[in-house]
Amino acid sequence: MSAIQTNSVLVNESQLGVRLNQAIGSNRRGEFGLLLSLLSIDARDMAQFNTEKYKSADLRAKFDLPEQQRLLNQLDTDELCIDNSQVYQQGGVTAFRLANAIHEEAMVIRRNEPLDMEEVLANCELNVRNKYKRVNASAELQLTHFVDQLQMQRKMSEFIAQA
Repeated sequence: MSAIQTNSVLVNESQLGVRLNQAIGSNRRGEFGLLLSLLSIDARDMAQFNTEKYKSADLRAKFDLPEQQRLLNQLDTDELCIDNSQVYQQGGVTAFRLANAIHEEAMVIRRNEPLDMEEVLANCELNVRNKYKRVNASAELQLTHFVDQLQMQRKMSEFIAQA
């Protein structure tokens, strides 16, 4: 088997050529699994969505979709910030959904990180996010003293002998 090095990141199945088919045809499950694990998990990265036909098509018009919901209101520059929280408190979920359908409010994101960094972290795996935030996921190992272990084993043997 020859090793192939590429300078680009493997994103979709068209970049593999026929290697997936050859792995299946020759019953090399390990190679097939490895190749699949290298692919992007985002469906938008599939080969059919990266063609010029799909990039140039206006899918909002094709599927008759409304305008994209605003993600963030700029509180200092926007004159009108819609806030439906009062409707939710007074009328409940149904009234809030109706008010949000009529006057849609932006989804405001307030975090410690800038918006660009939040988008990057949202696309990362959980362990990468934890590394960035310096969260230690490893549990602390509590070691017991050797004498304490002997005492626990003696008590266990007594319990077993009684049973």
